[in-house]
Amino acid sequence: MIKSVAIFSLGLFSSSVFAAGAANSYSVSAPVEPSEIMLKLGGFYSNSNSSMDVTNPVQGNNFRLDFEEDLALEESQFLPFFEASYHFNSRHSIYFDWKQLHRNAEVQKLTIPFQVTLDDQVYDIQSGGRLETTLNIDIARLGYGYNFYQGNNFNLGLSLGVHTMFIKTAFDGDIGVCAKGETLQQCAQTATPRFVDEEVTAPLPDVGLYGDYEFSPGFKFNAHAQYFYIKLDDIKGSLVDIRAGVEAEITKNWHMSAAFNYYKVDVDFKHSVSDQLNVADYNLYYSFIGPMLSVSYRF
Repeated sequence: MIKSVAIFSLGLFSSSVFAAGAANSYSVSAPVEPSEIMLKLGGFYSNSNSSMDVTNPVQGNNFRLDFEEDLALEESQFLPFFEASYHFNSRHSIYFDWKQLHRNAEVQKLTIPFQVTLDDQVYDIQSGGRLETTLNIDIARLGYGYNFYQGNNFNLGLSLGVHTMFIKTAFDGDIGVCAKGETLQQCAQTATPRFVDEEVTAPLPDVGLYGDYEFSPGFKFNAHAQYFYIKLDDIKGSLVDIRAGVEAEITKNWHMSAAFNYYKVDVDFKHSVSDQLNVADYNLYYSFIGPMLSVSYRF
């Protein structure tokens, strides 16, 4: 009897040890989704269209000044861009990208006179004079992505983030200053050689959708679309950012992609100027469309 009890106790002890070992083994070998860092460097061929509202000093009405047609800024450029992303797992990620669009041009004899508000000051630019124009735009995008729907070869996600535009507008030439109490026509009488500029930082939040589909081993179609509109105090703005392309896996770590990007932004800042001068607020309408080529590395 004692022998039977001993054997039974030993069996229970062995079963407990085995169960504990199995539980520990399950805990240790539970799958952990790997994280991934992606760095991408490339360039895009941009066909730009930029303009701003200005005032006609003779008629007193506002009109849209075209930077490419009226001020000779280059319309087509090949420009760099950089992207980085960190995927915590298959569903959660953060991303950052940056584009640079810097342009400068000179017109020896301006054909269209206009008045513009920069840094709370009204400036008068007459026709017939030399004018050098600078328009520098840097666009940074930072955000979070969540894949809410996944399949064997596709992902669909929602993104929340912010586009921040760093804008520098500058004019160099014979420029008059509108003093307090002067009319629109009187401003033109004080034109002297001068350089005027304004630098603006415009953060615009965005919400969007993105997705990718592996249509063939090593080849993916991916796209994103982002939009936002804001009107708050002295700032009003909207943006549209759409991209679609194909990515090819060269090796496990190296990938190449070709895409097409459309970007449009409208930013308007109100200035505090004299009530006697009905001059358009500082604003910028900007869009570009064109192909993008890049190479990326994952680790």
